[in-house]
Amino acid sequence: MALFAHSRASMPIQEVVVRSLGEFLDVVTPSEPDSRTGRRRDTGVYRGARNARAQLYTSLDRLGGTEPPHTKAGVEEHVLRNFIRYSRPHLDETHRHDAWEMLITAQHHGVPTRLLDWSYSPLVAAFFATRPSADGDDDRAVWRLDWQTVHKAFGLPPLALLIQDLDSLLGADHLTPWKLFGAKDVKPFACMIEPPTIDARIAAQAATFTLTSTTRQSFEMFLEEQKLERALTRYVIPAEKVAKLRDQLDIVGIDERRLFPDLDGVAAAIQRYYA
Repeated sequence: MALFAHSRASMPIQEVVVRSLGEFLDVVTPSEPDSRTGRRRDTGVYRGARNARAQLYTSLDRLGGTEPPHTKAGVEEHVLRNFIRYSRPHLDETHRHDAWEMLITAQHHGVPTRLLDWSYSPLVAAFFATRPSADGDDDRAVWRLDWQTVHKAFGLPPLALLIQDLDSLLGADHLTPWKLFGAKDVKPFACMIEPPTIDARIAAQAATFTLTSTTRQSFEMFLEEQKLERALTRYVIPAEKVAKLRDQLDIVGIDERRLFPDLDGVAAAIQRYYA
């Protein structure tokens, strides 16, 4: 693959404590308008975590547990093959589904993959960070990824990649998930993939995904090894402020009914609101 390594000075991941939704919006809003558009538009993507100290593991990393993680990395190909085999009756047969789209569909429906979910919306990420948890006393976090910095480091354009871009932009001869799963000499890379809108939930959550070359490291450890910690920021929500921020999200209409636009989302919103 035509991806290259790089070496830059290491620096710690930036951490910012936020105690309200307003404070959070203030810190994620660019201080100055963009010189080209005149608007304050953030170019980062966000991911919510119900434990501020949890590592950025993919669902494949967590398969089999996290003490230690990565124990099931070797079954990645089998997992996707079985999803493709058994999902066919539930797919739109008028549309051709290539292997990348099937990988994204699998991730979207909870199948363990090497993809990591993000959102263009910091409010959507805050929703997932503040959802009810069995460990209710934990600080929560919203992670921000400066994906354009990551793309630049790996020689990729400052564009979210569509699935049809992957084989040409990563420098391989028709790169497929199968080639990536079986590759032994892949140079390190990470990129952001813009998923096709396979259902209303993808659109409602402003969803996107990151893809990396490794299944043996958490995402932040991978970036640290590549001297790219500066691309991550962790916004920590203290445990005692989680309920307040959750209520503020309800006030601005960020809830299950909007983010899961179906009957299950309606039911979940009602159940939590009146609990």
